[in-house]
Amino acid sequence: MPRTTQPSDVGEPLGPLPQEFAAIIRPELPSLIKEIEIEVTRAYPEYARLLNGPYGRAIRVGVEQSISAFVDQVASPSTPTTLRDEMCRRFGRFEAYEGRSLETLQGAFRLGARVALRRAKKVGRRYNLSPMLMLSFADALFAYIDELEALSREGYLEVQAQTGEQSETLRRRLLHLVLSGPPVPRAAITELSEQTGWPVPDRVTLVALRSAAGVERSAVDNDVLLDLTDPQPHLLVPGPLDEERRRMLEAALAATHAAVGLTVATESAADSVRWARRVLELIDAGVIDDTPLALCSDHLVTLWLLADPALLDQIAERELAPLAELTATRRDRLVETLRIWLDTRGTAAQMGELLDVHPQTVRYRMRNLEARFDGRLGAPETRFATEAVLRALRLRARPGRGRV
Repeated sequence: MPRTTQPSDVGEPLGPLPQEFAAIIRPELPSLIKEIEIEVTRAYPEYARLLNGPYGRAIRVGVEQSISAFVDQVASPSTPTTLRDEMCRRFGRFEAYEGRSLETLQGAFRLGARVALRRAKKVGRRYNLSPMLMLSFADALFAYIDELEALSREGYLEVQAQTGEQSETLRRRLLHLVLSGPPVPRAAITELSEQTGWPVPDRVTLVALRSAAGVERSAVDNDVLLDLTDPQPHLLVPGPLDEERRRMLEAALAATHAAVGLTVATESAADSVRWARRVLELIDAGVIDDTPLALCSDHLVTLWLLADPALLDQIAERELAPLAELTATRRDRLVETLRIWLDTRGTAAQMGELLDVHPQTVRYRMRNLEARFDGRLGAPETRFATEAVLRALRLRARPGRGRV
């Protein structure tokens, strides 16, 4: 039997209901069920509409089973409750499908219990039942209602979980379509947008995550699309990364590091996440300093110069070809001198201070460079290409850093 309680005005604990009590209450069931239906539909008009609809018969059967099962348990405490349990779970599922909270169903259960208790008091007076027995009945009845509520909650949460998973799947699919770019028909994105209730923005900001494990999902704004199942987890923020969005990301990603791509037109979302992932790679290589939330906008030149390592090697080989036959030591000295000259266009004295050498050494090196490059350092195109190459090589060769 359900639990018993110790009321404050009774000196002895309540015991289980005697099995004979079932024989007294069972004849009351048909009229009691009718009375409960009247009271519940009066208090909750939505149930009146359901009872008059196509599911009315099934709902009535479920109510009858739930009430009869209580009496059956009194008569035989070992009676299985499999049908009752499944029926209550169905009630919970139905509430979830209908988009209602569990409060309405729980209120109906409790109202039904009050109606049953009112009837039991009448029966008790008729049969001159003891107050202790009536207290035991009330205790067992409300314990039984607790069971019904718990079972219906199981069904309700089951549907909610399934609905949530389906919604998450659709939103991930929408994110994949957005990242696929213009080849994807706009109609496909629009259709998923309508299904998920996610309006397609004009501009988006993508965020690449170091790990999905540290994401605080509850802190992520509802309009943010995310895929934490991808080997390279990422999320999409509609619009630009303003201060409010930045605070949201800092809260949601406090336990993991991430890189924020540039804000781009929605059809260019793949570029934004590609740049963000490249920032994470450069952080791993030590080129960019590690921070909890790295911004691509702070590293645009680095991203550009190191966008294609293989191509950088080819350009460096071409632009620095005049120094190729030198020993590594002489080559490094001339390259460093050339870099300082391109950076500063300074005098020999100024460059000497930066290089920590005598100005005459600077002049000697510059004459050597001019001779080897055969005057090409005076051409703007050559100076630009050489300066870009030297900056990229310097980024890639930061002390203690790996190749990128």
